[in-house]
Amino acid sequence: MSELTHVDVLIVGAGFAGIGMGAQLARRGRESFVIIEQADDVGGTWRDNRYPGVACDIPAHLYSFSFLPNPRWKRIFAEGAEIHEYLRTCVRQEGLEPHLLLNCTLRQAQWNEADGRWIVHTSRGSFAAVTLVAATGRLTEPKIPRVRNLREFRGRHWHSARWNPRVSLVGKRVGLVGTGASAIQILPRLAGEASEVVVFQRSAPYVLPRGDRLYSHEEMSQFAADPAAISTLRDELFAEAERSIPARKRRHPEIDLLQQRALDHLSSQVPDPELRRQLTPDYEIGCKRILFSDDYYSSLQLDHVRLEPTEVTRVTDAGVQAASGNVYDPEILVFATGFDTTQLPIARQILGRGALPLAERWSEGMVAHASTTVDGFPNMYVLDGPNAALGHNSAIYVIETQIDYVLGALDHLASTADTVLEVTPEAVRTSTRRIDELARDTVWTRGGCTNWYRDERTGRLTLLWPDSATSFRQQNATFDITAYRASAV
Repeated sequence: MSELTHVDVLIVGAGFAGIGMGAQLARRGRESFVIIEQADDVGGTWRDNRYPGVACDIPAHLYSFSFLPNPRWKRIFAEGAEIHEYLRTCVRQEGLEPHLLLNCTLRQAQWNEADGRWIVHTSRGSFAAVTLVAATGRLTEPKIPRVRNLREFRGRHWHSARWNPRVSLVGKRVGLVGTGASAIQILPRLAGEASEVVVFQRSAPYVLPRGDRLYSHEEMSQFAADPAAISTLRDELFAEAERSIPARKRRHPEIDLLQQRALDHLSSQVPDPELRRQLTPDYEIGCKRILFSDDYYSSLQLDHVRLEPTEVTRVTDAGVQAASGNVYDPEILVFATGFDTTQLPIARQILGRGALPLAERWSEGMVAHASTTVDGFPNMYVLDGPNAALGHNSAIYVIETQIDYVLGALDHLASTADTVLEVTPEAVRTSTRRIDELARDTVWTRGGCTNWYRDERTGRLTLLWPDSATSFRQQNATFDITAYRASAV
C-alpha cells in the first residue's frame, strides 16, 4: 500500500459545496483538510457549463455565500463566467490553495473498521481521513436521450455541458434538443448565429418573465460602501422566493395565480394560436422547474427558427426524425437535456462498512438523515445530495445549512472522546418517511409530469426538499447526537 497522508477531513469536489466547506474549516483553523477535484480548475457546474448564454436563474446576491458577499455582481442574474470567477476569488480570499488538489480523481474511498478512518485512493496519492465529505453535486453527468442510430448522424453533436467552442455555428443548420433551463438560454444566442434552428420539445415548459438588467453604478457603489445593503437585498430576495411555496404545495388560489401569470406571459408573447397551443404545458405549474426568460418566446418566432413539438427519436439516411414523423437535416445537434441526477457520480467509489458501495445502499433511491448522513457510512457527510435541492430558492442556502450540520458533528468529536459517528438506520428511515409525507401532495409528485427530482426506479422524490428553504434549515442545520451511534476506536 502506498504511503498515506493523514488529514482530519477530506472533501471531494471543488464547486460551491466543497469550497464552502473548505472555507469554514479554514476559518476554524483547527482541522487539517484537503479538497480533491478531478478537473483542472474549481467551479463545478459553473466551470463545466460554458454554453452561449449560460447564467443562473436565481438572483446573484442570493446565489452566493452569505459569509462572502460580492458587491461587484454586474447583473441581477449573473452569467456563468462571472459565477465561476466568484468561486475562484473565494478560493483565494479564504486561502484554500494549499489545501486544494486539482487534476485529482477519486479512485476509491473505503471505511477502515480497525482504524476508524476513511482510506482514500486518488490519482495523486492516498489519504487516511477521519471524516469524508462528498461535495460533488448532481449536475455533473450529462444525460443524452436514447436516439436510435445516433452514431450514424453525419454531423457533429454534443451536450450543452460539454460545449464545443471550436465549431462555429454561424450559418449552420442546428437542432436544439430540449426545452429546459439550459435550452431557453441557448436558443436566443444560437438563433443569432445559425441559418436554421429547429427546437425539439418533449414537453412544454412554463416560462415567466426574467426581468434581468445591469446594476447601475450607483447601486454597485452602495453595495461596496455598505455591506448591510447586500444583506437587506438578500433577505428581500429570499423572502420573495419563499412566498412561492404554497403554490408548490398545490394550494389555491396560489397555484392558480402562478399558473395564470405564466399563461398570460405566453399569451402576450405568442400571438399565433397554433404555436401558443404547442407551447402550453399539459401539467401543473412547478411540477418541472419553472423557467425564466425575456427572449425565449420571441426567439422561437424568428423566421429561421422552428418548433418541433415532439422529441427526437432516430437518425435516418434522410436526417433526424421526430416522434411526429417529421424529418429534419441539421448539421449540428445540441443536446440540452440535463443530467443523470438520481445517483451521485462517485457513489460506486465510496465503500462503507463491510465494503458496501454507496450506490448499492442507494439501489432503491437516495436516502439520508437530515439530507446529509447515511447509515453504514460512518463519519461521512453528503452535501447537495439526497433531498437537498430546491425548486424555488437558492441552493447555496441549503449548502450552508448542511455545512453548519457537519461543523456541529466535528464539534462533537472535538469535545468528547468519540472518534466515530454513525447515523442509525432508524434515524434514516424516520427522515425518509418525513420526506415522503411532505412530498405527498406537492406538484412534484402529483403535478402530472415526469421530472428529474424523482427516482425513476421508485418514483420517490429523492432530489428535492419538498418544502420551504426556511424549513430545511429549521430541521437540518443542527447536529443532534441522539440520531447517532458514537464510539471511540
